[in-house]
Order: sequence, then C-alpha cells, then structure tokens
Amino acid sequence: MGSAIGLREDFDGAALRRLSRTTKSANQARRLLALAEIYDGGSRSAAARIGGVGLQIVRDWVIRFNARGPDGLLDGKAPGPRSRLNDTQRQALIDVVESGPIPAIHGVVRWRLIDLAQWLHDEFAVSLDETTISRELKKLGYVKLTARPRHHAQNEHAMEAFKKGFAAELAKVKAILPKGTPIEVWFQDEARVGQKNTITRRWARRGTRRSAPKDQRTKSAYIFGAICPELGKGAGLILPFCNTDTMSLHLAEISLAVAPGAHAVVLMDQAGWHMTGKLDVPHNISIVALPAKCPELNPVENIWQFMRDNWLSNRVFTSYENIVDLCCEAWNKLVDQPWRIMTIGRRKWARGS
Repeated sequence: MGSAIGLREDFDGAALRRLSRTTKSANQARRLLALAEIYDGGSRSAAARIGGVGLQIVRDWVIRFNARGPDGLLDGKAPGPRSRLNDTQRQALIDVVESGPIPAIHGVVRWRLIDLAQWLHDEFAVSLDETTISRELKKLGYVKLTARPRHHAQNEHAMEAFKKGFAAELAKVKAILPKGTPIEVWFQDEARVGQKNTITRRWARRGTRRSAPKDQRTKSAYIFGAICPELGKGAGLILPFCNTDTMSLHLAEISLAVAPGAHAVVLMDQAGWHMTGKLDVPHNISIVALPAKCPELNPVENIWQFMRDNWLSNRVFTSYENIVDLCCEAWNKLVDQPWRIMTIGRRKWARGS
C-alpha cells in the first residue's frame, strides 16, 4: 500500500480553521476543516468523517490544496465538452451570418438556426443541433434583432455627406439668428395607424403557434410626431390625412414645445407637404430636408417601430375614434418617458447648442 500524500508545509491546522470561519463557501469550509484535522495529526479516516466523504475524495482534496492552496478547495465549473467548431469554422460562420443568405443559392431570405446547421454540414461535414448553434452565436456576440428600415435605393454617400455637413447647416441657421440663441435639433415624421394592423412576435411555448387578432377594415389616422432627442421632448398630433394644412398644424405644435428664446431646426424627409412653399412655418423653426430615400437618418422611424411593437400592434380598432384615442394614449406614454426619446433618438452627428 502506498504512503499517504503529505500536505504542503506553509499552512497548519490553526490557519485552515481560521480560513474556514471567513469563507463564504460552505463546501470550502468543510474541506478546510477536514484538512486541518490531518495537519493536527488526525487520521485520513477522521478527515473523511469530518468532510462526509470517502478516502479517495480526501486524497483529491489534498492534491488540489497542494497545487493551489485554499483556492483549490473552491467549487469550479465543469469544463464541459470541447466545442465541435474550430477557429476556422467559427470565423466562416461569422462571415456567412454577416453576409446573409443568397436566396437563389440558399433558398431562404434570412438565416434560421436550422439553415445554419445545414450550411455547416454542407461546408464542413459538422453536425450540430439548433441549440448548439444558438449557443455558439451568443458566444460570438450575436442576438436576434429586428432590422432597421433601409430604402432599397439608398445612397450611402449622400447619407455620410449629410452627416458630415450637418454642422455647416446648423451654422447657416445660427448666422441669421441673434447671437447666443440656443438651437434645438428636432426630427419629424408621420405614421399611418389603421385597422389593418400589424402582428408582432409573442412569447409562446416551444412547438406552439400563438394567434393574434387581425382586422381587414381600412379606417386609419396619422400620427404626426416630432422629437428633440437631446432634451427628451416630443410634440405630436393625430390627424386624418397628410397635406399642407395638417403639416402647418404640426409645425405650430412643435413651435409651442420649443423653449422660450430658442430656435428649432427640424429635420424631415422630402415629402411634398414638407417641402412646399405654402407651409406656414413659425418664426422659431427652420426646416432642413434629409436626403431622399434615407429613413435611417430619421430616428422617428425607430420611434414608430417601438410604439407599434409595444403599444399599437396586436389589437383591433373598433372605429376611427378608437384609433385616435389609442394613438393619443401611445404618444402621451412616449412623451411621459423622456429617457425613452433620448435612448432611441440620439445621434452623434445631430447635436444642437
């Protein structure tokens, strides 16, 4: 029979008992007390009784303690099986997720986990289930998000040029104002809300498919909304249609929300009722047109998405009046949450003064 493995000499029984009283781990305390018994001359069997384990486990504790000291007696997370993807395969997975599927080749317009599983099998002969692929993607920093709107004919160069030149646009407005006039940057847009409502995702048990009400009637109204992200302010109206008169009403509403003595620069798209010379523009507002086909520059698009996902979808509107009431309720909820307007609406390139 081999001799017992000795304990390291830089500790003693008294030191281990002191550590057992200060540790927050009950298992570590139990192991420290068992090894303290050995330091004090007790048998390995006595240490096993104190630890409530067998002699082989005590031997394992001694080896761990000799190698790492008291930290070796802490519980560690099991390493689990090795990943079945190597670094090359993992990088290829990142590349294919970033580039997206080609419908003519892959047969889908967005990647599902089952599609990625098939792709990995075809490319590398690696068989993974959907849960494993989901875990791998999360480790790589990917989550499933709703895409932001982008016009199919968007001009990336025009977008970047507008961002870089926005400070110059602000300077032009400041030049015609009294010196020291504060500038508020606002964004404006309209959203149609109607009885033919959208259906959003819902939590459901795996393997089931939840249903949601879907109306086929056509009554609708428009939310005219504007936000000032830097100050968390909003100004909105619910109106029956979009034209020059309703746009003038909304500009008057925005004008009332601008701080006394300040001037608002309102960014909006190039819809006909936005750019017409017949608009009644208040004295404390200047309009700056966004580049054509660039909805990503307007954070109000993201405001609409948030409102639909959280307050306006998955419901049936009984009448036009009901649409107006619920749109007013949703907009008022938004205005009551200035931090929400700030987090959704702020853009680094769009800052007032």
